[in-house]
Amino acid sequence: MQGQLSIFRHLLAAASFCAAIFAVAPAAHAADNGPVSVEQGVTYEYLDRWDVDKLNEILTKDTPAFAGITETYTPARNAVKLYRVTYPSVIPERGNKPTVATGLLAVPDVEGSSFPLVSYQHGTVYLKQQVPSYPDQSPETQLMIAQFAGQGYLLIGADYFGLGDSPETESYMVKASHQQATYDMLTASQSVLKAMKLEDSKLFLAGWSQGGYVTMAMVQKLEQAGVPVTAAATASAPIDIFAALNGFLNFPRKFDADWVNSLFILSSFSYEHYYGLPGLARSMIAEEYYDVAQKAYLREPIDPSTIPGDLHKLLKPEYFDTQFFAASAFGRLAAQNEVFRWIYKTPVRNYYGETDEAISVGVGRMAMTYQQAIGAGNPAVEAVSTGGTTHRGTFARATPQWKGWFDGL
Repeated sequence: MQGQLSIFRHLLAAASFCAAIFAVAPAAHAADNGPVSVEQGVTYEYLDRWDVDKLNEILTKDTPAFAGITETYTPARNAVKLYRVTYPSVIPERGNKPTVATGLLAVPDVEGSSFPLVSYQHGTVYLKQQVPSYPDQSPETQLMIAQFAGQGYLLIGADYFGLGDSPETESYMVKASHQQATYDMLTASQSVLKAMKLEDSKLFLAGWSQGGYVTMAMVQKLEQAGVPVTAAATASAPIDIFAALNGFLNFPRKFDADWVNSLFILSSFSYEHYYGLPGLARSMIAEEYYDVAQKAYLREPIDPSTIPGDLHKLLKPEYFDTQFFAASAFGRLAAQNEVFRWIYKTPVRNYYGETDEAISVGVGRMAMTYQQAIGAGNPAVEAVSTGGTTHRGTFARATPQWKGWFDGL
């Protein structure tokens, strides 16, 4: 990615185009005339059926093109039916304000009624519909469908508040909202499965990039609720947002990505809106770039060339003072939203790349380092290197390793 146009700019340039609308087709488990209601406000609608040839093309052609790396995946052996789930939820940071969210349910098209379930948490996106419930627009979701649902796993993926068909603004790196959206997506999907006369036999969690962070937060939520998780795996997870962002500001590496500008834009506006802190984003973003940054957050059409990749231009100079950053409202919230101090009981593996342009080796290993520092050490959390891989390459290489691990449990 280094030396190319900012991914943030590239994807924002497409924001002025309308997203494709899926054609509704007949399905074994849903009527062909629109959403089907199950219980407590949960509905599901049939999207598509992907056959084995399409799934294997994702594994052999589309994913290498997306990730810039060629990996060996176990081939798909069954077709998959795809559904969009719409479900009620609440926003914890806004006094449990009621809302509606969406996500994907992928069901293997095979005989049987009980299958292992993977909940996949997606990474940072720049268009509202680059999410699981719009799988044609989400290459990362396509890989998960092909590698897991194409081999007998149920697969779900929450879009998160503010993305997909959600009426909210984005909740980027807002911990409790991520926990609520994923938890409620899980229970909603289980209601849909029950209506389909299916059930999940084991629960696994997996996530990449932002989704790695969300996965760790979801483990906490499920452990608090007493919901057993067989195992959880991440790739390129920003386990400590404060450390990750502070690194870009004050301890940059020579190969840091030029698209990290998006992380500051999305998180500052999300924190402002979800924690009720008017003016937070304006306090961070240089005045001349505030309006275009706000439009980017709101997914309004912009000229992407007007957003600088140089953080020293985008952000106000005081944020490059480590003490100021730590004491600022944004810095304090970033520090509070970490996911490595929880004492994990679920087996967790954090995969990290040694040349990942977004996640440093230290951040990638942070949860294990912290857990091992507690007395004799908590062995539940492991950090696993994928070698010299980029941000996308880490995900592409980790995914078949997740599959091999989950298969053996």
